[in-house]
Amino acid sequence: MRSIWNGAISFGLVSIPIKLVNATESHSISFRQVHTEDNGRIRYRKFCELEDREVTQSEIGKGYEDADGTIIPISDDDLSHLPIPTARTIEIVAFVPADRIDPLQMDAAYYLAAGGAPAAKPYVLLREALKRSNKVAIAKYALRGRERLGMLRVVGDAIAMHGLLWPDEVRAPEGVAPDTSVTIRDKELDLADALMDTLGEVDLADLHDQYREALEEVIAAKASGEAPPEAPAPADGGKVLDLMAALENSVRAARESRGAPPSLEEAEVRPLPRRSVPKEADTKKSTSTSTAKKKAAPARKSTSKAAEGTKKAAASKTTAKKTAQKKTAEKKTAQKKTTSRRRTA
Repeated sequence: MRSIWNGAISFGLVSIPIKLVNATESHSISFRQVHTEDNGRIRYRKFCELEDREVTQSEIGKGYEDADGTIIPISDDDLSHLPIPTARTIEIVAFVPADRIDPLQMDAAYYLAAGGAPAAKPYVLLREALKRSNKVAIAKYALRGRERLGMLRVVGDAIAMHGLLWPDEVRAPEGVAPDTSVTIRDKELDLADALMDTLGEVDLADLHDQYREALEEVIAAKASGEAPPEAPAPADGGKVLDLMAALENSVRAARESRGAPPSLEEAEVRPLPRRSVPKEADTKKSTSTSTAKKKAAPARKSTSKAAEGTKKAAASKTTAKKTAQKKTAEKKTAQKKTTSRRRTA
């Protein structure tokens, strides 16, 4: 990767030669301005207003316009000799926890590459110190005609630097939040939590620019003389009148898209439909039922009488048995008395 700036990191008394490399790149599709009648390119030519002639890029420099319109020329050599320590140095001024940095301040991202073999050891020393401290370094540096604020952190085995806006460049969110009184119910928060849990996490590497892909399809179709693909039907818009219904539908749609079964709380319990029977069938059914009951009644009576007879027979047998046992016992007693009398005589 081509470096865009060469300098050094100032880490106390340690100086680390580095090269600044862009860490990001744009994949957006750019267009040319053309004449709509014949597709001729529209170009901007740079003219010198004093000489009224077109000038080349090598003839163009920088200048500051004073309040009275006077132009004060500023050369690249002037900028490289600014009386500040950060002209060619990324000066670390503090180490802070990463959560101290407001994401609103984040700007362009760069990689810091070690500038040659002598820079390897101090570079690795700073990298490992940042890892062990779980902190980021706050630094000041000058780039493209202005002094900037930066944050150094470890990315893999490299040190990355994020340009930061100065605190006074971040606007306060005054007048942005709703100024009306709103009441949020616990159930609405529960549904919002359920929607967040259902959507879950995502691997950022799986996300892609669908707009650019669709634009490439349109360009390819027109280049081959075909009709561009049609846009899908727009989704229903409008105001959300029922927030609870919108949340519930969102949770349900998110679960279905991820193939998750609906929760038990969402399952609907519907009563089975009652079967309709013609009146004639009802009459026949009631008649047959009453006839069956009448036939069953005598059978039940005979069954109960038979049961009573069985009980009486069993009771009489038990009484006869007890009487026979009593007579036998009396007979034995009489025999014993007779035998004892004979022995006495």
